Amino acid sequence: MQAQRVDRLNPYKPGEQPKDREYIKLNANENPYPPPPDVAAAVTARLQKQPVLPALYPDPDSGELRSEIAGLLNRTGGVLARSRTGGQGCVSPDERDALPFTVTPDMIFTGNGSDEVLSFVFYAFFDGDRPVVQPEHTYSFYPVYAGFYNILVKKVSLTGDFSLDTDALLSTAAKTDSSIIFANPNAPTGIGMSRNDIRALLSRAPAGRIHVIDEAYVDFGGESCLSLLAEFDNLVIVRTFSKSMSFAGMRLGYAVASPGLIQILSRVKDSFNHFPVDTLTQIAGCAACRNTPYYVDAVQKIVTVREQFSAFLQTRGWNVLPSVTNFIFTAKAGVSGAAAYEYIKKQGVLVRRFDSPGISDFLRITIGTAEQMIFLQNIFEHSGNVL
Repeated sequence: MQAQRVDRLNPYKPGEQPKDREYIKLNANENPYPPPPDVAAAVTARLQKQPVLPALYPDPDSGELRSEIAGLLNRTGGVLARSRTGGQGCVSPDERDALPFTVTPDMIFTGNGSDEVLSFVFYAFFDGDRPVVQPEHTYSFYPVYAGFYNILVKKVSLTGDFSLDTDALLSTAAKTDSSIIFANPNAPTGIGMSRNDIRALLSRAPAGRIHVIDEAYVDFGGESCLSLLAEFDNLVIVRTFSKSMSFAGMRLGYAVASPGLIQILSRVKDSFNHFPVDTLTQIAGCAACRNTPYYVDAVQKIVTVREQFSAFLQTRGWNVLPSVTNFIFTAKAGVSGAAAYEYIKKQGVLVRRFDSPGISDFLRITIGTAEQMIFLQNIFEHSGNVL
């Protein structure tokens, strides 16, 4: 018989992964571009040099990888879409993203995907004696973690334009002296908050609590809050290699925070899984960080196609929320989200749809390659009155 707590779990439901036919997958926010060739070459070279590596435990602290991630953040300011590239692989951040300090390896915590990092964050910083506060519509894994660790959740409605209601988040958190967690840019809406607005939110949030910002999509044009770590020692920023770094199948995520908070996360990790990031992923992650210009180019191509496809949908009467991610969130008056989803699927493309009240007629569409988006555009153009 299973433990009673298993009955209380409400597992996360990912985007559809059918095996009955080939689809263009625009439903999981994966990067349509592969990692640069140097990533596979680095793994192959190490295995040829040290074929015994898979038989040995990895570095439990991911020392080299944490150093490379810190360097990546210092070079880009945490936003690939605005980073500038120069000769000999030189990369520098846009002026608005430049950090007022140097990110150091002791500010980095790595895990087996940002989902695992978030799980450790929930265990380390959120107590069961008070709820954690989140937007009503945001990453749907947050309530799953809360249920797993028996933590209550207070959900706060978005505003009429689907932005975060910061006043409501703050007033809700103040009632129970609670932590706040949200994604910026938010998912599934794609809308980003400015750094100044988040600074204002954090300055009013309960000072004795840890607050978490999930920056899974910030590389695509949002404003990273990395610089706010200099002002708020109760801030944890969670990021991932899955989206902008083309590592969804490799599973690598990380947190950035003060060294003291990173030590707490490490203590939790060492009490659960001392070796979360395997050797080959560490090698691949280091190589990816050293190939920053490749990723800057790939992200900028995605951003260009995102704007083009958004403009196309708007000419057909679709409401496209302003996105700074690698996806768009869109609906059209008089068009059923369920019907639109099924029609597009029959044409060979998978997009994402949520049953949650208030957003059930929206489609979340990942931005693929230019060719993939032209294929989808043709589906819309030849749909008659369906789309």
